[in-house]
Amino acid sequence: MTRIDGGPEPTGRILVVDDEPTLREAVGYNLRRAGLEVELAEDGPMALAAVRACPPDLVVLDVMLPGMDGFQVCRVLREESTVPILLLSARGEEHDRVHGLELGADDYLTKPFAMRELLARVRAMLRRADMVTAVRTAEGPSPRRSDVQRQDEAGWASAAGIASQPDRAVLRYGKLLLDPARRQAWVAEVLVPLKPKEFDLLHYLVRHPGIVLSREALLREVWGYHYPVDTRTVDVHVRWLRQKLEEDPSRPRWIETVRGFGYRFVPSD
Repeated sequence: MTRIDGGPEPTGRILVVDDEPTLREAVGYNLRRAGLEVELAEDGPMALAAVRACPPDLVVLDVMLPGMDGFQVCRVLREESTVPILLLSARGEEHDRVHGLELGADDYLTKPFAMRELLARVRAMLRRADMVTAVRTAEGPSPRRSDVQRQDEAGWASAAGIASQPDRAVLRYGKLLLDPARRQAWVAEVLVPLKPKEFDLLHYLVRHPGIVLSREALLREVWGYHYPVDTRTVDVHVRWLRQKLEEDPSRPRWIETVRGFGYRFVPSD
């Protein structure tokens, strides 16, 4: 199977977790039709056991599970694994979506949903995971966490130190510095902890300074969505970026909102 741009569709094994048998089977059926391997689980403990026994490439996780709900499962998974997580929920309120993203979910889809949109999101997440894996493979093994911490403490991670290395393709605007090779960002020489999708969004914005980018364009280029989806996903991620990067998130200096359209990265000294 090929995409509309001629490239192959991603493959992988998906764990679908939902206590509603009809929906669980329907999602599994459609994912299998799309050429993906599928494992099904009906509650939180079964989901955790399945991931620990044989880690999948992506987890489609319902929030409203009996006993141990999807938020709790998400929290445990994120403590143990970096597997991409797509949350499903009939609760579409903003605080629920934000809570899920805070816990480490990579995306959030509100019920009822079109199966075509679910497939689009799953494929986009798998493509993104494949890209990250390819980059890490090309770069070689990552340094151990203890080594990175020692380097940071020694000043290796300072903006001046990285920017002075001729073989490092870094992006720097005033106190903000991005190192795409390590997928890390610094503000005033302080390492900023960014989730994978937060870094992807910031990296794309920084690569297009001064250009107004629509929410739809960001969903297409950063998330890989080629179908109409909820653009509030972009707004939530921008909000968290501002909280981590800006001195005053209510008056951002780097990521500017263009009302009714999208966002623009404004270079700042």
